[in-house]
Amino acid sequence: MSSADVREAIARVHRAEWTRVVAALTRRFGDLDIAEEAAAEAFATAVERWPADGLPPNPGAWLTTTANRKAIDRIRRENKRDDKQKEARARHDDDPPEPDGAVGDDRLRLIFTCCHPALALQTRVALTLRMVAGLTMPEIARAFLMQESAMGQRITRAKAKIKAARIPYRVPSAEDLPARVSGVLTVLFLVFNEGYLATGPDTDPVRHDLTAEAIRLTRLIRALLPEDGEVTGMLALMLLTEARRSARISADGELVALGEQDRGAWDTVLIAEGHRLVRERLAAAAAGTPPGRYQILAAINAVHTSARDVGDTDWSQVLALYDQLAHLDPSPIVALNRAIAVAEIDGPQVALATVDRLDGQLAGYHAYHATRADLLRRLGRSRQSRAAYDRAIELAGNTAETAALTRRRDQLG
Repeated sequence: MSSADVREAIARVHRAEWTRVVAALTRRFGDLDIAEEAAAEAFATAVERWPADGLPPNPGAWLTTTANRKAIDRIRRENKRDDKQKEARARHDDDPPEPDGAVGDDRLRLIFTCCHPALALQTRVALTLRMVAGLTMPEIARAFLMQESAMGQRITRAKAKIKAARIPYRVPSAEDLPARVSGVLTVLFLVFNEGYLATGPDTDPVRHDLTAEAIRLTRLIRALLPEDGEVTGMLALMLLTEARRSARISADGELVALGEQDRGAWDTVLIAEGHRLVRERLAAAAAGTPPGRYQILAAINAVHTSARDVGDTDWSQVLALYDQLAHLDPSPIVALNRAIAVAEIDGPQVALATVDRLDGQLAGYHAYHATRADLLRRLGRSRQSRAAYDRAIELAGNTAETAALTRRRDQLG
């Protein structure tokens, strides 16, 4: 195996094993800071050794063992061996395992730890993206439109607060779950979105490891809360989005817009499951339970994935659903997406007027400029469209998106 092959293998192992290693260390040592540092040191050791020694038969076990040793070394260095090391060894080797609570999944435990209500919601999300999804600090900072240093300080403070407040590493009891689940869903949605369209310029544009893990964890939460409509809606939304994954990137590495995708390449099994879940929630709404944000987003995706061709899309239904969503979430992002449906019904000029009103709120968001560029193109205003494409390209998050935007700009007259 060449050095390049080993490096690629290490990158794959990092994506697959990061969360599991961090979760295992957190369970043993009860300290997020130690868990993250030891996991990072273990991966750094792998980068040094594996090119010469070759990949071990079980990379995950090798990393976990190495990380455990790194953690114990750190505890020794900090002169805390008598307390923390004995406690960790007793917890790991001698005592019976802690009760699993509602579910026995280390990664789900880690999510609920990071999503504790004692932390501000944005901080919960950032911490979970780092600890659970393994995103780098620059990737997280880009997602929040923040400076990397400020985001790093926020995550450091969050870990310190969890440690000082002795926030337990466990899934809450069944009666505590409903109050905690909304923050967890927010985090899982962002983890899924990062996999659906990664923000890093040097990463794969679509990260199946993240989307698959977000779906797996959402299924676990649905098993805990089968009557929670938003959990079901979130799962349906993820499935209907994931169903289109194989059609999203062209052979040339370009992001393919929904209207241009090969619908024959969509995963019909995932679509069927997603549609069934949406119908289940529509029945509940008909019985008097109003849908939440994720249920409405799932319903919008169900409309899109029901159309055999983009020309068959029921845009009136899409617009009605966006109107419903805007009532719940009057955010500029929702208004921007709603404008796309408006363009299909009332024309690009009407939609452009709505989009232009969002400039003050979305000036730093690439999709705002890309949407505006497309509307201007449809109106024949090529010079202004080109300028909008230029700004969208400047702000775009990855190479696939940049390539698609560049091609559309270069096709202007």
